[in-house]
Parts: sequence; structure tokens; C-alpha cells
Amino acid sequence: MSDLRVGVVGVGVMGADHAERVARKTSGARLVAVSDADRGRAEALAARLSEGLGGESESTARHSGGTAYVDSVRVVEDPMELIAADDVDAVILASPGFAHADQLFACLEHGKPVLCEKPLTMDAASALRVVEAEHKLGRQLIQVGFMRRFDPEYAALKQLLDSGELGRTLLLHNVHRNKSVASSFRSEMIVRDSMVHEVDVARWLFGEEITRITVYTPKPTSLVAEGAFDPQLAVFELASGAMADVEVFVNFQVGYEVRCEAVAERGSATVGLGSGVFTRAGEHWGGAMPADFRIRFEQAYDLEVQRWVDATRRGEIDGPSAWDGYAAAAVCEAGLESLSSGTPVDVALADRSKVLG
Repeated sequence: MSDLRVGVVGVGVMGADHAERVARKTSGARLVAVSDADRGRAEALAARLSEGLGGESESTARHSGGTAYVDSVRVVEDPMELIAADDVDAVILASPGFAHADQLFACLEHGKPVLCEKPLTMDAASALRVVEAEHKLGRQLIQVGFMRRFDPEYAALKQLLDSGELGRTLLLHNVHRNKSVASSFRSEMIVRDSMVHEVDVARWLFGEEITRITVYTPKPTSLVAEGAFDPQLAVFELASGAMADVEVFVNFQVGYEVRCEAVAERGSATVGLGSGVFTRAGEHWGGAMPADFRIRFEQAYDLEVQRWVDATRRGEIDGPSAWDGYAAAAVCEAGLESLSSGTPVDVALADRSKVLG
């Protein structure tokens, strides 16, 4: 089959990372266009990626023949024009969340498979409309960027829990810490943009929906503005009565740290304890901690995009669906209400059997 021609909408930190991944690492795909509200940023990225891979080894060059150049990447000012373009087969959406709904509807209208970074949309109602619109097409085109499902450690944990070797899974303990975030990263964004990953992890590992969420706001770090709540502690209650908790601390100062411990009837299993060389020398012991999420989950992102490309070329999706994005949005919406009220809030989730038939 010919290469999948990919366009990327939004080339900030995550979008630029994905654009480079498609251009330099992903087999069976070709980056053809980028779009961003900051045209200068898009032009700089397109120019850099169009210059070629002269410094790369043959083994890391995108084409199997080890060619030293990528095709020219064009800049499209209007993201809707990029989505509609005849030379764009599929789209990666890494634009701000508030733009996702309109851009997803455009992808569905033009029949373009799309890998959409979280959140699917900014609220549960619009996310459900996206799910319904996709269902009417009779074909799944939307995959949501919950990349932890592709991380080898998380994938191994899922396989272990599903095997039944440890008995029924009863609890999940999660830690999600960033070194720092911009001062504009508000308390609500901790729920919608950070905690949402643990929402999806809990749903995925347990294989069931979250029915209630409580968000607690302990004493905040002195490094945030007055009125901001960081860290946050959330408790998820699932349909079977199982529970999960997560601490999200986005100004941890030390580095990027994500851990998950599953507690089952006959044992427990933990991922995210660190990898690489663990040293003991000079009266110190330990290992390195990554500076940000792109380092910790680089392999997960690589696998996610490669599998998305492979599945798209087969006419399928191979990852979290639009429904998963909607369910996460519904939980986060309830989480925002709990953040405001300080009380448990039930998750209002549509009947999946009625929505999807």
C-alpha cells in the first residue's frame, strides 16, 4: 500500500512532537501538511522537517531505503482546509481542546481518520454528539490519544490483570506529577488535562465505567497563585464497587513521575518505578527522573502513532475510541463539579447500548 499522507493540526509541544514522529520515525506514513494558529511556528517546523534527515543514520531514516530526505511539508493556514485537502488521507489533531469539536465534525464530514489528542472535546454533551455523528457513518474514524494504553509497562499490567493470575482487581493507586507547568494552568485544567489520563487508565484496567468521582483539595503548594488547588487527590468509584485514587501534582519541582499500583485478591503489581541504570555510588543511590512526559512516554507515543497508521491503512482503529473520549469527558465534568463543591458527584453517562446500538 502507498504511504498514508498525514496532516497535523496544532504544532505546539505535542503537535510538533507528533509531526516529527510521522516524518522521521513512522513507517508507512508521510507528513504532508501542518496547520497552526501561529503561522510562523508552523512555517519554522515545516522548513525544518523539509530540510531532510542528513544527520540521521540509515537505520533511523523514515524510508526503508534509508533516503536522507523527507518530502516537502506545506503550511495550511486554515485547519479546515487542511482537513478537506485531497492530498491529506488522515489527520492528527493536537490543537487546543476548544477547537476539537468543530475539527472532529469536519474530519467525519470528509471521511478522514483522525488521531485526536485529549480531551476529545471540552464537555460531555459535545463529546456525545461526536460519538453519535461517527456512529451514523457506520465506520469508526476517531481514535483518542490516551497513549498510556500503548506504554509497554501499562500494557504488561493490563495483560497481567486480565489473566486472572492475581484474582480480581480491587484497587488502583495512581501518582501523576509534573515538574512544573505554566502559571496559566488552572485548577480545572488539572482535572481535564492531567487527571483525564488516570480516568482512562482506570476504565481500561478495570474494563468498566466510573460511576462517581470525588476531588479533594489538600493544602496547596506555595508555588501556585492564591486560590489555585495543586496538588489534587481524586477517588473514582467504579460500577463493580472497585475504587481507584490518584494524586495529581503539577508543580512537583523534581521531575515527571507517573506510577500505577494495582491491588488484587492475591497480590499487587506496580508500573512506573523507573527504568534505566540504578546506581549506588558516592554515598548516593538512585536513577534519573525524566524532565517531562515526552521523555517518559516516548515509546508509548511512537507505538501509538505507528499502530494508528497501520490500522488506518487497514480501514480500522487500534486504540481508544470516541466513546472512550466521551466517557472520560463525562467523568472529568463530574470531577470539575466535585472540585467546586467538595462533595462526591455521580457521573452522568449515556446508555452505551442506546447510543451505539
